[in-house]
Amino acid sequence: MEITPKNVNRFMFFKLPLGWLSGMRVILLNKTTCVVKIKHHWLNQNPFQSMFWAAQGMAAEMSTGVLVMKEIRNSNRKVSMLVTHQEGNFLKKATGTILFSCNEGERIQEAIQKSIQTGEGQIVLLTSKGINESGVEVANFLFQWSLKVKNV
Repeated sequence: MEITPKNVNRFMFFKLPLGWLSGMRVILLNKTTCVVKIKHHWLNQNPFQSMFWAAQGMAAEMSTGVLVMKEIRNSNRKVSMLVTHQEGNFLKKATGTILFSCNEGERIQEAIQKSIQTGEGQIVLLTSKGINESGVEVANFLFQWSLKVKNV
């Protein structure tokens, strides 16, 4: 599968139905950046009239994970990928449409190349920031991805 927003969103419908039902969608993807949109609504709300923290985390992880998937595809190698640690900071109530973006695709490429050269697993730390419609940062996340090229 070519890693495009349309294909990722279709994949999500079949393989990540909770993400699909939450309204999460990849809206931008290029070599360095992935942006995931999620809108506060009844299905992803908390009792405080804002978006549940886990829905925000899901969109944030998707913005980093899609970049990892794209770089793995570009490497033409089999690479295992796993989140081994995650941290989140919640700065404002998440209401309306939130855009989670990660722009660290080059760091992923470097980690995969190093794993190819050394045969060892690599850790890459990726951040995702959630920005509301007013341009205010509502949350940010740090994901530690473990990447290792598989011997075929």
